[in-house]
Amino acid sequence: MRPIPAEQLDAAARALEAGELVIVPTERWYMICADATNLAACNSIFDGKQRPRTKSLVLVLPSLEECEKQFVIHPEAKRLADAFWPGNLAILLPWQSTEVGEQHPAVGAPALTTISSGPLGALAAAARTPVAATTVNISGDAGVDAPGPAITAGEVQDFLDANDVKAAVILDGGVSPAANHLTIVDCSTPVARLIRAGLIHERAISAVVGRQVT
Repeated sequence: MRPIPAEQLDAAARALEAGELVIVPTERWYMICADATNLAACNSIFDGKQRPRTKSLVLVLPSLEECEKQFVIHPEAKRLADAFWPGNLAILLPWQSTEVGEQHPAVGAPALTTISSGPLGALAAAARTPVAATTVNISGDAGVDAPGPAITAGEVQDFLDANDVKAAVILDGGVSPAANHLTIVDCSTPVARLIRAGLIHERAISAVVGRQVT
């Protein structure tokens, strides 16, 4: 399909609510998104990416207030959220309710959560369903010659065509300049633990928490 301008978020939000996949640009790279409560839609992402079901999708939340309604946020997690959300940080958080967590099987428990800037964050705010997302590429890069996650709408289309993945909407945001990951911190317990360094440096994580985070 032909990509549409990133400003046309309404089309993406309505497609997401209808159980379709949508592609959204970020400064890091392009993300493929689905309704986080729609297991069939999320499974089509897992299948297209050849991604293990044990490797959860990220839950993109519209605001910190919404995050606090659904998750247990320990003090170190709150400091990180206040410092880096919206932005390039993902935090593993425990659900307040096991029942609610079970309604989001593709994002797991604890859930990998983020509040994003740009079109991805705007989509989370506009959609009436929760947004689950991951990078547009084969999981694990699938070999030494794999290009990594898509940074242009053209690379998105190549991925969709090669892997028979159907997306209802592709938002074209030009070239994603950073080509780097979210930083991931495990805050499922009161003591934060760095899982993966990305655009936010581990020194910045440690500086906000007030101790060396490893």
